[in-house]
Amino acid sequence: MIGRNPITEAIKAGRPIDKILMQKDIQGSGKAIGGLAREEGIPVQYVDKIVLDKLAPGRPHQGVAAYVAAHSYVGVDDILDAAKAKGEDPLIVILDGLEDPHNLGAILRSCDGAGAHGVIIPSRRSVSLTEVVAKSSAGAIEYIPVAKTGNLSQTIELLKKKGLWIAAVDMDGANYSEASLSGPLAIVIGGEGSGVSRLVKEKSDFVVSIPMKGHVNSLNASNAAAIVLYEAARQRG
Repeated sequence: MIGRNPITEAIKAGRPIDKILMQKDIQGSGKAIGGLAREEGIPVQYVDKIVLDKLAPGRPHQGVAAYVAAHSYVGVDDILDAAKAKGEDPLIVILDGLEDPHNLGAILRSCDGAGAHGVIIPSRRSVSLTEVVAKSSAGAIEYIPVAKTGNLSQTIELLKKKGLWIAAVDMDGANYSEASLSGPLAIVIGGEGSGVSRLVKEKSDFVVSIPMKGHVNSLNASNAAAIVLYEAARQRG
Protein backbone atom coordinates (compact mmCIF):
# COMPACT_ATOMS: atom_id res chain seq x y z
CA MET A 1 0.00 0.00 0.00
CA ILE A 2 1.30 3.48 -0.82
CA GLY A 3 0.26 7.02 0.04
CA ARG A 4 -0.11 8.88 3.31
CA ASN A 5 -3.90 8.95 3.59
CA PRO A 6 -4.57 5.27 2.77
CA ILE A 7 -1.88 4.14 5.20
CA THR A 8 -3.09 6.48 7.95
CA GLU A 9 -6.64 5.14 7.64
CA ALA A 10 -5.37 1.54 7.54
CA ILE A 11 -3.55 2.07 10.85
CA LYS A 12 -6.58 3.72 12.44
CA ALA A 13 -8.87 0.92 11.24
CA GLY A 14 -6.61 -1.75 12.76
CA ARG A 15 -5.64 -3.32 9.44
CA PRO A 16 -2.80 -5.86 9.86
CA ILE A 17 0.45 -4.15 8.76
CA ASP A 18 3.77 -5.98 8.75
CA LYS A 19 6.09 -3.01 8.24
CA ILE A 20 6.11 0.61 7.08
CA LEU A 21 8.84 2.06 4.88
CA MET A 22 9.27 5.81 5.28
CA GLN A 23 11.46 8.30 3.47
CA LYS A 24 14.30 9.53 5.71
CA ASP A 25 13.58 13.24 5.29
CA ILE A 26 9.77 12.98 5.40
CA GLN A 27 7.91 15.97 6.82
CA GLY A 28 4.36 16.99 7.79
CA SER A 29 1.77 14.22 7.94
CA GLY A 30 4.49 11.67 7.26
CA LYS A 31 5.89 12.18 10.75
CA ALA A 32 2.40 11.71 12.19
CA ILE A 33 2.18 8.33 10.45
CA GLY A 34 5.41 7.32 12.17
CA GLY A 35 3.91 8.25 15.52
CA LEU A 36 0.71 6.29 14.86
CA ALA A 37 2.73 3.27 13.78
CA ARG A 38 4.84 3.31 16.96
CA GLU A 39 1.70 3.54 19.09
CA GLU A 40 0.35 0.41 17.40
CA GLY A 41 3.65 -1.44 17.58
CA ILE A 42 4.17 -1.45 13.80
CA PRO A 43 7.84 -1.54 12.74
CA VAL A 44 8.99 1.54 10.80
CA GLN A 45 12.05 1.47 8.55
CA TYR A 46 13.50 4.75 7.25
CA VAL A 47 14.89 4.48 3.72
CA ASP A 48 16.17 6.65 0.89
CA LYS A 49 13.61 7.93 -1.61
CA ILE A 50 15.10 5.71 -4.32
CA VAL A 51 14.00 2.60 -2.39
CA LEU A 52 10.37 3.76 -2.45
CA ASP A 53 10.66 4.79 -6.10
CA LYS A 54 11.75 1.25 -6.98
CA LEU A 55 9.05 -0.29 -4.82
CA ALA A 56 6.29 1.78 -6.48
CA PRO A 57 7.68 2.75 -9.90
CA GLY A 58 5.88 5.69 -11.47
CA ARG A 59 3.32 5.91 -8.66
CA PRO A 60 2.92 8.73 -6.11
CA HIS A 61 4.02 7.06 -2.87
CA GLN A 62 4.30 10.41 -0.99
CA GLY A 63 7.31 9.12 0.92
CA VAL A 64 5.61 6.19 2.60
CA ALA A 65 4.70 2.58 1.80
CA ALA A 66 3.36 -0.28 3.87
CA TYR A 67 3.42 -4.05 3.61
CA VAL A 68 -0.16 -5.07 4.41
CA ALA A 69 -2.24 -8.20 4.42
CA ALA A 70 -4.57 -8.58 1.44
CA HIS A 71 -7.90 -6.87 2.08
CA SER A 72 -10.61 -9.42 2.73
CA TYR A 73 -14.10 -9.59 1.23
CA VAL A 74 -17.28 -10.07 3.21
CA GLY A 75 -20.50 -11.91 2.55
CA VAL A 76 -23.67 -10.19 1.34
CA ASP A 77 -25.34 -11.04 4.66
CA ASP A 78 -22.51 -9.25 6.48
CA ILE A 79 -23.44 -6.03 4.69
CA LEU A 80 -27.10 -6.46 5.57
CA ASP A 81 -26.21 -7.23 9.18
CA ALA A 82 -24.10 -4.06 9.37
CA ALA A 83 -27.11 -1.98 8.31
CA LYS A 84 -29.33 -3.78 10.82
CA ALA A 85 -26.82 -3.16 13.61
CA LYS A 86 -27.05 0.57 12.89
CA GLY A 87 -30.85 0.46 12.84
CA GLU A 88 -30.87 1.66 9.22
CA ASP A 89 -32.45 0.48 5.99
CA PRO A 90 -29.75 -1.11 3.81
CA LEU A 91 -28.21 1.09 1.11
CA ILE A 92 -25.98 -0.97 -1.19
CA VAL A 93 -24.21 -0.38 -4.50
CA ILE A 94 -24.03 -3.26 -7.00
CA LEU A 95 -21.35 -2.91 -9.69
CA ASP A 96 -22.15 -4.75 -12.91
CA GLY A 97 -18.91 -5.25 -14.83
CA LEU A 98 -16.91 -2.27 -13.55
CA GLU A 99 -13.26 -2.71 -14.55
CA ASP A 100 -11.49 0.57 -13.69
CA PRO A 101 -9.88 0.46 -10.21
CA HIS A 102 -9.98 4.27 -9.97
CA ASN A 103 -13.76 4.16 -10.45
CA LEU A 104 -14.16 1.53 -7.73
CA GLY A 105 -12.02 3.56 -5.35
CA ALA A 106 -14.06 6.69 -6.02
CA ILE A 107 -17.31 4.77 -5.52
CA LEU A 108 -16.11 3.45 -2.16
CA ARG A 109 -15.34 7.03 -1.18
CA SER A 110 -18.83 8.18 -2.19
CA CYS A 111 -20.40 5.24 -0.33
CA ASP A 112 -18.60 6.27 2.82
CA GLY A 113 -19.69 9.88 2.45
CA ALA A 114 -23.33 9.04 1.68
CA GLY A 115 -23.69 6.47 4.45
CA ALA A 116 -24.00 3.38 2.25
CA HIS A 117 -23.46 0.03 3.92
CA GLY A 118 -21.50 -1.87 1.29
CA VAL A 119 -20.67 -2.72 -2.31
CA ILE A 120 -21.26 -5.94 -4.25
CA ILE A 121 -19.09 -6.92 -7.24
CA PRO A 122 -19.11 -10.00 -9.47
CA SER A 123 -16.30 -12.54 -9.31
CA ARG A 124 -15.61 -12.37 -13.05
CA ARG A 125 -15.07 -9.49 -15.46
CA SER A 126 -14.77 -7.01 -12.64
CA VAL A 127 -12.10 -5.03 -10.84
CA SER A 128 -10.98 -6.42 -7.48
CA LEU A 129 -9.71 -4.77 -4.32
CA THR A 130 -6.23 -3.76 -5.42
CA GLU A 131 -3.64 -1.26 -4.24
CA VAL A 132 -4.88 1.23 -6.85
CA VAL A 133 -8.42 0.89 -5.48
CA ALA A 134 -7.15 1.50 -1.95
CA LYS A 135 -5.25 4.61 -3.06
CA SER A 136 -8.19 5.98 -5.08
CA SER A 137 -10.60 5.43 -2.20
CA ALA A 138 -8.54 7.77 0.06
CA GLY A 139 -8.97 5.31 2.92
CA ALA A 140 -12.66 4.49 2.40
CA ILE A 141 -11.74 0.88 1.57
CA GLU A 142 -11.21 0.40 5.31
CA TYR A 143 -14.81 1.35 6.14
CA ILE A 144 -16.98 0.13 3.25
CA PRO A 145 -17.29 -3.67 3.10
CA VAL A 146 -17.16 -5.28 -0.32
CA ALA A 147 -18.80 -8.61 -1.15
CA LYS A 148 -17.89 -10.69 -4.18
CA THR A 149 -20.53 -12.91 -5.76
CA GLY A 150 -20.44 -15.52 -8.49
CA ASN A 151 -23.87 -14.63 -9.88
CA LEU A 152 -25.25 -11.09 -9.74
CA SER A 153 -28.72 -12.13 -10.87
CA GLN A 154 -29.06 -14.65 -8.05
CA THR A 155 -27.72 -12.11 -5.58
CA ILE A 156 -30.31 -9.58 -6.73
CA GLU A 157 -33.05 -12.17 -6.20
CA LEU A 158 -31.67 -12.81 -2.71
CA LEU A 159 -31.72 -9.08 -1.91
CA LYS A 160 -35.32 -8.84 -3.13
CA LYS A 161 -36.32 -11.65 -0.79
CA LYS A 162 -34.63 -9.72 2.01
CA GLY A 163 -36.91 -6.76 1.25
CA LEU A 164 -34.61 -4.54 -0.86
CA TRP A 165 -35.68 -2.64 -3.96
CA ILE A 166 -33.26 -2.78 -6.89
CA ALA A 167 -32.70 0.41 -8.92
CA ALA A 168 -30.58 0.16 -12.06
CA VAL A 169 -28.96 3.37 -13.31
CA ASP A 170 -29.15 3.55 -17.10
CA MET A 171 -29.99 6.00 -19.87
CA ASP A 172 -33.57 4.84 -20.51
CA GLY A 173 -34.96 5.26 -16.99
CA ALA A 174 -37.04 7.82 -15.12
CA ASN A 175 -35.41 10.95 -13.71
CA TYR A 176 -33.50 9.82 -10.61
CA SER A 177 -34.64 12.86 -8.63
CA GLU A 178 -38.28 11.88 -9.11
CA ALA A 179 -37.82 8.23 -8.12
CA SER A 180 -38.37 6.86 -4.63
CA LEU A 181 -34.91 5.99 -3.31
CA SER A 182 -35.74 5.77 0.38
CA GLY A 183 -36.13 2.48 2.22
CA PRO A 184 -34.08 -0.70 1.67
CA LEU A 185 -32.30 -0.12 -1.65
CA ALA A 186 -29.57 -1.48 -3.91
CA ILE A 187 -28.32 0.80 -6.69
CA VAL A 188 -26.91 -0.94 -9.78
CA ILE A 189 -24.12 0.83 -11.67
CA GLY A 190 -22.96 -0.60 -14.99
CA GLY A 191 -19.48 -1.00 -16.37
CA GLU A 192 -17.57 1.58 -18.38
CA GLY A 193 -19.03 1.74 -21.88
CA SER A 194 -21.30 -1.31 -21.64
CA GLY A 195 -23.59 -0.05 -18.88
CA VAL A 196 -25.93 -2.34 -16.96
CA SER A 197 -26.29 -5.74 -18.62
CA ARG A 198 -29.64 -6.77 -20.06
CA LEU A 199 -30.24 -9.60 -17.59
CA VAL A 200 -29.40 -7.49 -14.54
CA LYS A 201 -31.62 -4.67 -15.79
CA GLU A 202 -34.50 -7.13 -16.24
CA LYS A 203 -33.99 -8.36 -12.68
CA SER A 204 -34.10 -4.79 -11.33
CA ASP A 205 -37.35 -3.35 -9.98
CA PHE A 206 -36.97 -0.03 -11.79
CA VAL A 207 -34.51 2.01 -13.84
CA VAL A 208 -33.43 5.58 -13.14
CA SER A 209 -31.42 7.95 -15.29
CA ILE A 210 -29.51 11.18 -14.83
CA PRO A 211 -30.65 13.92 -17.25
CA MET A 212 -27.86 15.13 -19.54
CA LYS A 213 -27.95 18.59 -21.13
CA GLY A 214 -24.52 18.65 -22.75
CA HIS A 215 -23.02 17.01 -25.80
CA VAL A 216 -21.80 13.87 -23.99
CA ASN A 217 -24.64 11.46 -23.29
CA SER A 218 -23.26 9.62 -20.28
CA LEU A 219 -21.34 10.16 -17.04
CA ASN A 220 -18.34 8.39 -15.59
CA ALA A 221 -19.55 5.40 -13.53
CA SER A 222 -18.24 6.81 -10.25
CA ASN A 223 -19.88 10.19 -10.90
CA ALA A 224 -23.21 8.54 -11.66
CA ALA A 225 -22.96 6.44 -8.51
CA ALA A 226 -22.21 9.51 -6.38
CA ILE A 227 -25.17 11.48 -7.74
CA VAL A 228 -27.73 8.72 -7.13
CA LEU A 229 -26.21 7.79 -3.76
CA TYR A 230 -26.50 11.31 -2.45
CA GLU A 231 -30.07 11.62 -3.71
CA ALA A 232 -30.87 8.42 -1.81
CA ALA A 233 -29.17 9.87 1.28
CA ARG A 234 -31.12 13.11 0.90
CA GLN A 235 -34.44 11.26 0.70
CA ARG A 236 -33.53 9.29 3.82
CA GLY A 237 -32.96 12.56 5.68
